[in-house]
Amino acid sequence: MKSNQEVNIVDRVLTLFASGHSKSEIGKLIIDEFGLEITSNAARKRVERIIKKEHPGMSAKAYEVGLPPGQVKGYWYKDKNYSIHVAVPKEESLTLEEVANKLKDSITGWQPKYNFSEFKTPENDQDAHLLIIDPADVHIGKLAVADETGDDYDSETAVARLVSGVISICKSALPFNIDQIVLVGGNDILHVDGPSNATSRGTRQDVSGMWWQSFNDAKNAYVRIIEYLACVAPVHFIYNPSNHDYANGYLLSQVVEAWFRGVDGVTFDTSISHRKYYRYHNNLIGTTHGDGAKMDMLPLLAANEAKEAWASCSNRYIYTHHIHHKVAKDYPGVTIESIRSPSGADSWHHKMGYQHAPKAIEGFVHHKQNGQVFRITHNFS
Repeated sequence: MKSNQEVNIVDRVLTLFASGHSKSEIGKLIIDEFGLEITSNAARKRVERIIKKEHPGMSAKAYEVGLPPGQVKGYWYKDKNYSIHVAVPKEESLTLEEVANKLKDSITGWQPKYNFSEFKTPENDQDAHLLIIDPADVHIGKLAVADETGDDYDSETAVARLVSGVISICKSALPFNIDQIVLVGGNDILHVDGPSNATSRGTRQDVSGMWWQSFNDAKNAYVRIIEYLACVAPVHFIYNPSNHDYANGYLLSQVVEAWFRGVDGVTFDTSISHRKYYRYHNNLIGTTHGDGAKMDMLPLLAANEAKEAWASCSNRYIYTHHIHHKVAKDYPGVTIESIRSPSGADSWHHKMGYQHAPKAIEGFVHHKQNGQVFRITHNFS
């Protein structure tokens, strides 16, 4: 039969172990508390024997690091007759859209008060126009250092260029009596896709801050931009998934949509679909990031994926991104144009020579019947 002191030692060891103390720490404590005349090493071994006896299923690694039983997700139990593996069931995995829905539901209590009913051009104005603003490949969170690349670029610079470029384009377009604005979002708005500081496929990047700071910076910038634009005309936000921030970029679009939930004059297309289409009277507008289907495939894809608008509209345009420089080509029945980026060249792009294209944010004005009639470029030196 165990002595009272032995019982008390066992109870004390198990209590300390469950609290997260290591075996060495527990050994020193029981020496002091119970006045044991043994070495620290002997005390540690005694603690290990007690833990193994009371928790026979604990793994050897758990003993080694002093892991409390409540933190063990699985273990092997082996004796002469059995070898049993026990594991805690994993939580059910969620799809990206399910995660986004949970995120949106968590902030539905927030309902900003906006009144965007003033300052708008009447929809029946035949001389009114659509303004498309397409800030492409902003890469908030990217780091470029001029001593190496010739460019200084960080999150602060990215946000400043995003906001100033959009506002400048909007002001320049006001003489066209804008009755609808399309803001194209996504397209590598974020430089990395999480705490690993890598793209969605795991390519490490040079970054200028924490991933969550970039997320918040992008969210605040989008909110500010939409608030500004919606004072001019109804805003339709189109999200394009992209290769640098496939997951976080999508979640960002859901947060921005939730922010403006129920607000008149602001609408969203934030599905995970890689190609989006929008119709403005006699204009079919397509957008895609550009890292997927090749340019020469896009006309036929649009004809199949937007059949009614393709058949009804004589002006068809597809705006692509991803390559950070201008490429434009007329295909039978549709014009495809890639959009410039405002971001600087980082170390890898400088090494490969992928720089010196104009850095800019671009906008396009579309007449209801005559298609694209004007383009606005806000350049950055």
